[in-house]
Amino acid sequence: MPSCAKFSAAAVAAALALTTLTACGSDSSASGGENGNVKIMVGGLDKVIYMPAMLTQRLGYFKAEGLKVQLLTEPAGVQATTSLVAGDVQGVVGFYDHTLDLQVKGKQVESVVQLAQAPGEVEVVSNKAAGEMASPKDFKGKKLGVTGLGSSTDFLTKYLAVDSGVKTSEFTPVAVGAGQTFISALKQGSIQGGMTTDPTVAQIVDQKIGKVLIDMRTPEGSKQALGGLYPSSSLYMNADWVNGHKDTVQKLANAFVKTLKWMSTHSAEDIAAKMPSDYAQGGAKLYVEAIKSTLPMFTKDGVMPADGPATVERVLKAFNPNLKNATVDLKKTYTTEFVKKAG
Repeated sequence: MPSCAKFSAAAVAAALALTTLTACGSDSSASGGENGNVKIMVGGLDKVIYMPAMLTQRLGYFKAEGLKVQLLTEPAGVQATTSLVAGDVQGVVGFYDHTLDLQVKGKQVESVVQLAQAPGEVEVVSNKAAGEMASPKDFKGKKLGVTGLGSSTDFLTKYLAVDSGVKTSEFTPVAVGAGQTFISALKQGSIQGGMTTDPTVAQIVDQKIGKVLIDMRTPEGSKQALGGLYPSSSLYMNADWVNGHKDTVQKLANAFVKTLKWMSTHSAEDIAAKMPSDYAQGGAKLYVEAIKSTLPMFTKDGVMPADGPATVERVLKAFNPNLKNATVDLKKTYTTEFVKKAG
C-alpha cells in the first residue's frame, strides 16, 4: 500500500526530528543508571497520553531526585519497545499491554509506574465515511489508521472489531503515525477512520474533517468499550534492570508520582503552560481543551488499578494468537513496590 508507506515514513521522519529537538539531559551508557543517567523512550512525546514524561522534566522533578533523564521519542509504542529490548534505553513511557505481549515472547518487562487507568484513545471516523461506519460492526472492508502495526492502537482496534463480530482479516490496519500524518491520511481518504489520541483528536474535530466514534479518554469510556479499566500509559522497564538499579528506579518513581499529584491539583491551563509551546500545533486554546479531555485517564498515585491487568489480558487474548492459549503471569508484568514508597 503506497499510502501506508508514505505516511509511515513521514511519521518516522517527524519523530526523528522531534527526538533531536526534545532530547534532554546527558548521554548514558547502554547499561544506564550510572550517576543517575537514564534514557527513556516515549511513544510520542507530544501526545497528551504521555504528557507526564515531559511534564516531569519541565517541573524539575527528575533533577530534584538527582537524575539526568534523557527523553527520546518514537511515533509508536511498539517502536519504543523495540528500543528497550535492544538495550538502547533503560525505560519506556508507553502502554502497559506491551509487557504481556513481551512476556509470552520470553522477555520479562514490568510497569514500575502506572500513569493511566484508561487508554486515552479515541476511534474517529472521517466525515466522508460517517454514514457507513457507525460502530465497530462496520469496520469490515475499511482501512483504519493506527500509529504502527503491533502498537497499542492496533491492539485496541482489533479488539473492538473482534468484540463486534468482525474478523481481524476483514479490515486493513494502516500505519499512519499521529498528528499531521494521521490527519492527512484522513483528509485524503487513505483511511476511513482510525485510533488516535489528543491533541490529534481535538484538531480533527476542530477542523471538521471527522468525528468521535468511540471515546476511551475516561475510566467510564474504558469500561463501556472494553468492559473495565484498561491501564495504559506507564513507565515500564526490563525486570532485571529494575532489580539491579532499585535506587535509580525509586528516584524515577518519586519524580513521576510527584507529577501525577501535581496534575491532579492543577488545571489544564496550568499544565499547558508548563509544556513546550510547539506541542500546541492546533493553537493554545485547542491544546488546553485536548488536555482537559484526557486528564481523567491519569492515576493520582502511579498505582496499578486492581482489576486492570485482567482486563488487558482478556482484551489481548480476544484477538492475539500469541496470547490466546498462553499462560501469562500478570504479577510479573507490574510492580507497586516503588510507587507505594513514593506515595
